[in-house]
Amino acid sequence: MSNSSSDLIQQLDTLVSEGRNPDTMNLDQLSTLELLKVINNEDQKVAHAVRDAIPAIAKATDKIVDSIKAGGRLIYLGAGTSGRLGVLDAVECRPTFSVPDDLVVGLIAGGERALIHAVEGAEDDKSLAVEDLKAEKLSAKDIVVAIAASGRTPYAIGALEYAKQLGCKTVCLVCNPSAPMLDIAETGICVTVGPECLTGSTRMKSGTAQKIVLNMLSTASMVKLGKVYENLMVDVNATNQKLVARAIRIVMQATQCSKEEAETALKAANNRAKVAILMLLTNTSLENAEAMLRKHNGFLRNAL
Repeated sequence: MSNSSSDLIQQLDTLVSEGRNPDTMNLDQLSTLELLKVINNEDQKVAHAVRDAIPAIAKATDKIVDSIKAGGRLIYLGAGTSGRLGVLDAVECRPTFSVPDDLVVGLIAGGERALIHAVEGAEDDKSLAVEDLKAEKLSAKDIVVAIAASGRTPYAIGALEYAKQLGCKTVCLVCNPSAPMLDIAETGICVTVGPECLTGSTRMKSGTAQKIVLNMLSTASMVKLGKVYENLMVDVNATNQKLVARAIRIVMQATQCSKEEAETALKAANNRAKVAILMLLTNTSLENAEAMLRKHNGFLRNAL
């Protein structure tokens, strides 16, 4: 066994997420129903672990908002499952909140191919993260959120180190309290979900925890940036039939108007739900509604 393999085994031995779960030692002896109940029981522990990390998630959210307000971008970065989840959250911000394509960026070790294929060795290369961030023209205005269940992935560590050199705000999202990344990032989020149901399969509880936290980071940030009115996605980008219907419904829900009135207002507002709502609630013109929103930095409630 090589020294590098021995070192890695020793590292894995110290990680909570790599431990053997005493409650799932007989998975291979269970009926299908029993097996699924065991998995579900483990999954129920995730939300409680996330709850314990809310203070750190709040700090990270505020830093994301500050960076975006200052003209920066939110950049998620990770390898394997962690990278895929970051890319997913980044991509979904565009239709949900009508943000520019480059405002929330997702990077995965090994590039786009790694989204559907295993790219061997990509996560072990610190310099690859630096190359990827340079290709994105990372600047001090940006905030980098590095994601790794283990908290020791070289690709994620390399990203944090390079981002700190440039003066970026840095956040890490990990699932191990002894993670080296917690000592590197400016803000560390640790969701300790414990040993996986299937030993070492961190796509399970760790992946679920990461997805929940990423949902919280992006959604809370967009609320703080004025992308939401009440609990409605008033900046939804109506790019398909379902989203067009959703935009109509949002206008109706926000104003208590009829479907016909909502459609007319949306047409006048160039399919921008937020503008249509303001026009209807204040009985004003398109030009006035746009001016009011500009004055209040896009916050519909403040404009009202």
